[in-house]
Amino acid sequence: MYRYQIVLEYVGTNFKGWQIQKKGKTVQGTTQNIISKLLTQKIKLHGSGRTDAQVHALAQSAHFDTPNKIKNIKKFQSSLNYFLNKKYISVISLKKKNLNFHARYSAKKRIYRYLIFNRESLPSINRERGWHVKKKLDLKLIKKASIFLKGTHDFSSFRASNCTAPSAIKTIDFIKISKKIDEIQIQIQSKSFLKNQVRSIVGSLKYVGEKKWSLKKFEKVFKSKKRVLCAPPAPGNGLYLEKVIY
Repeated sequence: MYRYQIVLEYVGTNFKGWQIQKKGKTVQGTTQNIISKLLTQKIKLHGSGRTDAQVHALAQSAHFDTPNKIKNIKKFQSSLNYFLNKKYISVISLKKKNLNFHARYSAKKRIYRYLIFNRESLPSINRERGWHVKKKLDLKLIKKASIFLKGTHDFSSFRASNCTAPSAIKTIDFIKISKKIDEIQIQIQSKSFLKNQVRSIVGSLKYVGEKKWSLKKFEKVFKSKKRVLCAPPAPGNGLYLEKVIY
């Protein structure tokens, strides 16, 4: 048996997320079907983690097993891109790995990036590639609020009600917030994330930036561990899985 790691870039706008579902087009299902057809055998693709509906990826990592060695990896990657590029999926790299490698369980860190277009006019070139927020956000307040999140905490307030993770305790290594012209970037690194955690965090930070919430209110909601007090999650189309570190 041979194991291969595949790194994918994709636009999630027209997908129901990464994971295969009973109804709807998914990134995992689409990619898995193309690989299976080219290898003329049914394969199962294992991702580093799930991305929600409309969420994008700059470098989603996955792996699959096949009983036959791929003789020409470069040619096979080109063939995959021929079919996948039409669906806004690109194979960035394809590598043979040891059987001990697992796209999900071998991952040490994951980095997500969220984009906010903070301006009056709706983006045209970057439409559905970020969250359009008209009201000017106070970046200093957002940065101050983000400090509460660093380190190991119970993130129940920022967890989807249907999240199946055994524990809400996660460790955030860093949150980097920057702005260039009218584009705000929020970059977060952790070993793993709860369902909707990043989007819920961004939605709550937006409330602080709009001054709907004070810093004390943000801290209170965070420490309450009550999902019902959380601000509405930021839309999926502004979120990017930036990198998976092994």
